[in-house]
Amino acid sequence: MPELTAAQIVMLVAVVLFTLVAAITDLRTRKIPNKLTAPMCVAGLIYQLTFYRLEGLWTALAGFALGFGIFFVLWMIGTAGGGDVKLMGALGPWLGGMMILKVMFVSLIFVTVGTGAIIVGSIVSRGFRRTKSHYLQQSKNGKSTGETSQQRQKRRVMAFAAPVALATWSVLLLQLFGNRG
Repeated sequence: MPELTAAQIVMLVAVVLFTLVAAITDLRTRKIPNKLTAPMCVAGLIYQLTFYRLEGLWTALAGFALGFGIFFVLWMIGTAGGGDVKLMGALGPWLGGMMILKVMFVSLIFVTVGTGAIIVGSIVSRGFRRTKSHYLQQSKNGKSTGETSQQRQKRRVMAFAAPVALATWSVLLLQLFGNRG
């Protein structure tokens, strides 16, 4: 096993614990609270400044801008939740711009595979029509109903923080241990 620097150990512990707590919270409540994400975002800025000085500040700001910014746009068009925006915004300062983009990409793979498995399992256990009516929520004439955001939240196939946690851990493992040899 390779030797890790103090900065790498601090980042690993903080990011793994944060993503684990966020995933568990999101799975249980379908929410990621501000009291979890805001301190983590600030801690990421402090981490970068402490270990990497001015260069770290730019890394943190780029990570935040990409993580928060991309998911803010997705939230604005209705394809991501507010907790997802805060989650990626809090991870961004720790991971930096390039790594947060990698986490986003790998998260999409985990979400796609996980959603597919959940839908197939639902079709097998409930049948196609009940699965369709549960996840698509349409009126009798086939048009979308005027549902609230809370109703839409209950219909979500999966909590996004769990795939983000898996993606983050995968990217960190590859980043820290994959380039050895």
